[in-house]
Amino acid sequence: MFDLSSVDLLDAFTRELQLCKLTSTEHVVVLSEPGSRGDYVAAAFGAAKACGAHVIAATVPGGTPAPMPSTHTGAGPGLTSVLNDTTAQELLKSADLVVDLTREGFIHAPVQQEILKAGTRIIFVCDAPDVLIRNLPKEEDKAQVLQGVDLLKRSSVMRVTSKAGTDLTVRLSGSHPEFQCGFADDPGRWDHWPSTMVLCWPEISDGRIVLAEGDILLPFKEYVRTPVTLEISGGHIEKVTGGAEAELLNTFFDDARDEWARSLSHMGWGLMRTADWFATAMYGKDELMGMDARAFAGNFLWSTGPHPVLGRESYAHLDIAMRGCSVSVDGTDTVVNGKLAGDE
Repeated sequence: MFDLSSVDLLDAFTRELQLCKLTSTEHVVVLSEPGSRGDYVAAAFGAAKACGAHVIAATVPGGTPAPMPSTHTGAGPGLTSVLNDTTAQELLKSADLVVDLTREGFIHAPVQQEILKAGTRIIFVCDAPDVLIRNLPKEEDKAQVLQGVDLLKRSSVMRVTSKAGTDLTVRLSGSHPEFQCGFADDPGRWDHWPSTMVLCWPEISDGRIVLAEGDILLPFKEYVRTPVTLEISGGHIEKVTGGAEAELLNTFFDDARDEWARSLSHMGWGLMRTADWFATAMYGKDELMGMDARAFAGNFLWSTGPHPVLGRESYAHLDIAMRGCSVSVDGTDTVVNGKLAGDE
């Protein structure tokens, strides 16, 4: 019997690389580790060939410096085999496009910034096949997230509130607004398929974050079952109270033994209308990075740990996705009660 399981993947990867503006004169490196999905390697390789590009599949040893299991956490410390190997780094720098199929990516690794400075584009892919296909980006997604970036750049304060009790004030000065649109089409651009979100890296935020039932804790990939209150001062978590999830968070922060574990990192809102909030409940934890939750249209996403703008390197990286929040930027509503402004 024929194995046709990769047919849909090949089509999706081809469309994705076309969104990345891959041309026949360019060179692609498909980067993987032994634990990467073989069907993704094959689909990416075939898609690059379908676009007429030059392609190399490079498999390097697995293993990261992060002191936690590699179950698609989103911490993005990179593979030790690349971090310690200048030959591997030079290969990636020489490519026009890298399709990163490693389990954690290099999201928060300084070496990734060095590769991007060489002009290399990187697209990171790690969620389940139907998650990728359902959330295949559209070209117009980029214009939408750039509107949010422009708003943040010209504004000074972001305020986040919720009926559950969240009331957070964020200073935007120097927050380096960024975006993800699900494809990497500009030289030196990193992006994540799937993703459509606006984010920034503020230094100072003050107030209270209240996690409600049904919010999602990543990388634990667990739903909040009892409310959790976090008191925030100067961009740091001063106190966490509540039920079992509060104890989980406090234990994680303490066990991390990381000076930045209780410091806030990036925050923003999702615009991916095809995302499914319940995807986290429908898959094994090793199958997902959790981009449905992170980029869900109308969510408020905030994180802890690494902060490249402030030079904070940390493995204690949590992403917490919340529904039902309202987000306003200098008085302009972007999210209202968990719905994108204009979609209420």
